[in-house]
Amino acid sequence: MVDQIRLTKWLAASLLAVFVLGLLGCNQTPPERVVGFQGLTMGTSFSMKWVDVDDGRVPVIRKAAAALLSDVNQQMSTYIEESELSRLNRAEAGVPHHIGPELMQVMVLAQQISQRTGGAFDVTVGPLVNLWGFGPDGRITHQPDQDKVNQLKARIGYQFVHLDSAESTLTKEHDQYIDLSAIAKGYGVDQLAELLESYGIQRYLVEIGGELRIKGLKPGDDPWRLAIEAPEIGERTVERVISIQRGAVATSGDYRNYFEEDGVRYSHAIDPRTAYPIRHKLASVTVISETCAEADALATALMVMGDEQGYNFALEQGINALFISKGSAGFDVRSTPGFAPYLQ
Repeated sequence: MVDQIRLTKWLAASLLAVFVLGLLGCNQTPPERVVGFQGLTMGTSFSMKWVDVDDGRVPVIRKAAAALLSDVNQQMSTYIEESELSRLNRAEAGVPHHIGPELMQVMVLAQQISQRTGGAFDVTVGPLVNLWGFGPDGRITHQPDQDKVNQLKARIGYQFVHLDSAESTLTKEHDQYIDLSAIAKGYGVDQLAELLESYGIQRYLVEIGGELRIKGLKPGDDPWRLAIEAPEIGERTVERVISIQRGAVATSGDYRNYFEEDGVRYSHAIDPRTAYPIRHKLASVTVISETCAEADALATALMVMGDEQGYNFALEQGINALFISKGSAGFDVRSTPGFAPYLQ
């Protein structure tokens, strides 16, 4: 009888242990991993990565991202004939035109950075970019006529575009042509980041055409590490590696998009202030900022300014930037104090 009682107690204890272990097993969280997807947008590639326990949310986020990027293109592309921006570029000068909140947001930031940089960043520079063979009209092999350059230069200037945020209108003084390609990708990245956060995701890396926004750590509390390319035409090599937990990164360079005439290299980076391609030694500049739209525009402005003016401007303005310049024996690399902590 005693043995039977002991056996009953042993079986009860064993069943309780199995039940408790089963509960513990049910409560265990699956290990975290990086999930995501890639795609094409704005004439380039994009990717979204985030930390999750599985890839169950990938299909719904992929669908939402596709719709979001389609909206951005329909608002800001100059390659879509009926986009909001294309219609605005065809609109009559001297008359206020209503624009949507997204386009207004980007235009306000663009105008602020234009003023801040003294016109080194200017969204009206598009006709000059096209004249020099780097726009939709295709490549050229000869320097354009001086008279044509001067004629277009007279129409270029962010100061000829007026915004009224209260009325949601934009007015062009003349027939200005607005091109947001130096800020729209960054804006798209910011929108993708906000999309992930709307799903409660706080650890991610999103990217469009090399412009990125990062937040949080990867599994294992590892930071996201990014490679900054050496500005060389041939094989792609890494010049520097940065580690970042929160912020946006954008790079501007002149080393792959150019034409040559009589031994002179003409860069796709056009200085709106002179109407001519840049002629300095700066090969690329990388900016870390709070938003990717701002980083995108500032990297463009610093690239236009060049190695000396751009570096001094970044120091004065507290911009986190890395400059890679062409030297006599390779590349010269220097960064502002705010950028240095990100370097590995």
